[in-house]
Amino acid sequence: MEVGEGKPLIILHGLMGGLSNFDAVLRYFGDKGYKVIIPELPIYSMSLLKTNVRSFAKYLHDFIAFKELDDVILLGNSLGGHIGLYHTKLYPDKVKALIITGSSGLYESAMGGGYTKRGDYEVIKKKAQDVFYDPAVATKEIVDEVYETVNDRNKLIKTLAIAKSAIRHNMAKDLPKMDLPVCIIWGRNDSVTPPEVAEEFQLLLPDSELHWIDKCGHAAMMEHPDEFNTILAEWFERRKL
Repeated sequence: MEVGEGKPLIILHGLMGGLSNFDAVLRYFGDKGYKVIIPELPIYSMSLLKTNVRSFAKYLHDFIAFKELDDVILLGNSLGGHIGLYHTKLYPDKVKALIITGSSGLYESAMGGGYTKRGDYEVIKKKAQDVFYDPAVATKEIVDEVYETVNDRNKLIKTLAIAKSAIRHNMAKDLPKMDLPVCIIWGRNDSVTPPEVAEEFQLLLPDSELHWIDKCGHAAMMEHPDEFNTILAEWFERRKL
């Protein structure tokens, strides 16, 4: 998906997150002097050996080169945040700023657990609802998509491979070396990557700002799109991005 003209803002979706999760961000910033691009990450189409955070970061690098972009701003949710961080570690000269929300990279059990009862729709529905503060955000369409993913053997194997890769690619030692501007937007009720994870990111990233959204779970841009966009727009303005 691609909207608008101007500074390149690349959005990185999470493990179970569809591109539509970012509709509000896309519409808002596509109108404000940004070229907002959401590539579909090859989460389930890479070979199993390449199903890891590092490969996705390299894929993003190739995508940026293909689009002939420079000084990109990366915005990532969950696994997408982790890929953005790892890409910045590998290719620091390509990234102008970073926004992370509900990001993995520090907290090991953020993904992949609890899908053993994958045949049970109600169990999957409860897990999908737990991602949000307001369970109603987990529409039938979202639950169906998660259910289909964890009941597809190939996708489940890849999901577990990514979860293991996220543990292996812990970013704690790398973050203090990243001196670019980072905006951390976090749901105060995030149960997947709890609030203390956001605080640790802020502690380790030298040029970071942490913003909380109340009554909000793991996907702030879905649960509170207006507040998310306002925080980000004000940060862009302050940092002259």
